[in-house]
Amino acid sequence: MIQVRRAEERYRGGDPDAGIESRHAFSFGPHFDPDNLRFGALIACNEERLAAGAGFDEHPHRDTEIVTWVIEGELTHRDTAGHETTVRPGDLQRLSSAGGVRHVERNAGPAPLRFVQMWLAPRSCHLGGEPSYEVVRGIADGTPYAVPAAGALLHVRRLADGDRTAVPAAARVYVQVARGAVRLGDERLEAGDAARITDGKDLELRGLAAASECLVWEMGTEPEPEPGPAQA
Repeated sequence: MIQVRRAEERYRGGDPDAGIESRHAFSFGPHFDPDNLRFGALIACNEERLAAGAGFDEHPHRDTEIVTWVIEGELTHRDTAGHETTVRPGDLQRLSSAGGVRHVERNAGPAPLRFVQMWLAPRSCHLGGEPSYEVVRGIADGTPYAVPAAGALLHVRRLADGDRTAVPAAARVYVQVARGAVRLGDERLEAGDAARITDGKDLELRGLAAASECLVWEMGTEPEPEPGPAQA
């Protein structure tokens, strides 16, 4: 089964007056929808746009795997575990908040910043502990990135017009189009669109633009506890 969610269907958030525009794919904050809490391990997929100088002040996370993908601009990250990094397009950032961590995210550069941030719920056996952090610079096309605490793999797919790539045959697959346009089955997906695939087989993505980029989450069938206050 394929369920397509269009960019314009996302819940709008952020603070436009402060240069922050947020678009949430899942139930988030005041936008509570009991039928849209999560998909597999994925509990948030937020597209964030920050004007130069704008950002999110220090705030806490706990028991959440946070993966960030910058589409354009530069993201400055700083956390209470002592990490301070600038993340650029092509870099993948992961923060495992574990037993608790606070962080700041800002656009310290002169150009607008756009990024996708994805939150995953860890399995119950991975709750608590010490936070960890890493940045993979210039991740290669098709190289899977594992988030073992959540039982998930992320595949970055870059497609030129006419290129094709197989969609993983997994219990759950989430496809987020970061840039360009692709075809999935009979559906055309453009930047900001997403597809939630359950038990899909023999599916492929085909590029419909000169340079398209997709974030593809491959997930299993582990039990899905409800998100707690730490993920709100």
